Amino acid sequence: MKNKFIDHARNVWDRAVTLLPRVDQLWFKYVHMEEMLGNVAGAREVFERWMKWMPIQYGWLCYIKFELRYNEIERARMIFERFVMCHPSVDAWIRYANFEVKNGEVVKARNVYERGVEKVAEDEEEAEKLFVAFAAFEERCKEVERARCIYKFALDRIPKGKAEELFSKFVAFEKQYGDKEGIEDALIGKRRFQYEEEVRKNPLNYDAWFDYIGLEESAGNKERTRDVYERAIANVPPAEEKRYWQRYIYLWINYALYEELDAGDMERTRVVYRECLNQIPHHKFSFAKVWLLAAQFEIRQLNLKGARQILGNAIGKAPKSKIFKKYIEMELQLSNIDRCRKLYEKYLQWSPENCYAWSKYAELERSLSETDRARAIFDLAIGQPALDMPELLWKTYIDFEISEFEFERARGLYERLLDRTKHLKVWISYADFEATATDKRCLDLSEQEQKKQCIQRARRVFEEALNYFRSSAPDLKEERAMLLDKWIDLEVSSGELGDVSLVQSKLPKKLKKRRQVSTEEDGSSRIEEFIDYLFPEETQTTNLKILEAAYKWKKQKL
Repeated sequence: MKNKFIDHARNVWDRAVTLLPRVDQLWFKYVHMEEMLGNVAGAREVFERWMKWMPIQYGWLCYIKFELRYNEIERARMIFERFVMCHPSVDAWIRYANFEVKNGEVVKARNVYERGVEKVAEDEEEAEKLFVAFAAFEERCKEVERARCIYKFALDRIPKGKAEELFSKFVAFEKQYGDKEGIEDALIGKRRFQYEEEVRKNPLNYDAWFDYIGLEESAGNKERTRDVYERAIANVPPAEEKRYWQRYIYLWINYALYEELDAGDMERTRVVYRECLNQIPHHKFSFAKVWLLAAQFEIRQLNLKGARQILGNAIGKAPKSKIFKKYIEMELQLSNIDRCRKLYEKYLQWSPENCYAWSKYAELERSLSETDRARAIFDLAIGQPALDMPELLWKTYIDFEISEFEFERARGLYERLLDRTKHLKVWISYADFEATATDKRCLDLSEQEQKKQCIQRARRVFEEALNYFRSSAPDLKEERAMLLDKWIDLEVSSGELGDVSLVQSKLPKKLKKRRQVSTEEDGSSRIEEFIDYLFPEETQTTNLKILEAAYKWKKQKL
């Protein structure tokens, strides 16, 4: 009777698992019934039928535990083999390896881990856990070098942003087993992980890239350093505005310098400079520093043709004063005067208002004793409709004529300059010039007579300047007072030839006055003191006005 009920129950379970083969609980209860009845072979047969449906891990683990309860180690091992093929997850491989360790099969456990690494290494998120378990296994087996190799292999394979636990474990491992060098490597790895996190969150954080690159350069691994450089320069600024590119371009510069100075690879250096120049949008802006560094690199390689080609391209695509200056300096050192002249001509065609360029071009011709060419260049320069620093150019031209002892020409230049501007400094400079300029026509005179004539010409300049400020610019009282001070200094320094009384009658009185000044912030006003000047002719005018007013008052009284 009992057997009849058991057979009936088996028929029911058979029908249930046939109709619902994916319901794991049905299979589990069926197996449990057979095991309770002591039918081990029957339970194993049910398990086999269950496994054909490739159940979840729970089913496989139940089957393994079943075999282990009956001490069927080899059967359990075979089931594990099928299990990791059906579910090749990290947890499955770790369970399999732990099974072998419990049974004292260290070699087989290592083999399981190695196979697991081959299968799972492509899954970056899961691989970290397997590598940590594998390294811990080797550490328990006292295989320190094996564990270290596993950690390093894993760190090379897994992206830094997904290996936080791996880094922590490796640092702890090195602190326990490693030497000073090993600990430093581990700490570098930890910092590498931190930088990876920073650049992952914000790839345009160029400061983080610089720090990361510095770390790799200090570690001395060329391939790693190049890889970080390549990843960094791949993050091009999103907008074509120079302010966004200023930090980015230094990544390229540092990359080129690294290849040249540290790696010693000149061809790669050349490629880096070329790619950098191709990357820059020269139609919007450019970087003279990059052009010059690329040219200087070619000069160090004794490739003058390459350097000239780079600087020529720079002038064609993005001309700048720095590029012209360095190009001219290079050709001048090579004594290529004709090239220098052509470059100055292009420089001035591009920037005709540049007084520095005009002055340097004339200085070049003068150094070659080409006085007429230098003078012609100066004449062209002062004839330009617009100049950025005309005072510098005029001074340079006048000094040039003075150095050539062409005092008449210098005097003519001063007169031409005064036609353009009546600035106080021009008058004073003109007077100082006349006080020391000895005319060629007066060389037969004595030194005393020559000096006397110089002082007379200087007085003439001071008189003209004084008349201008008195009649045309009466408001410039302070400048007029300064002019008179300079005139007195001249008369005093001239000794017996000087006559201070000529100036003393023209000196003004200094008056301390007050005036009301309104502030821009709150609209309130305040009183401030200032110095005013009262010149002799103004005093006479004031006296006449007082007498006239007195006469009118007396007339009204009468």
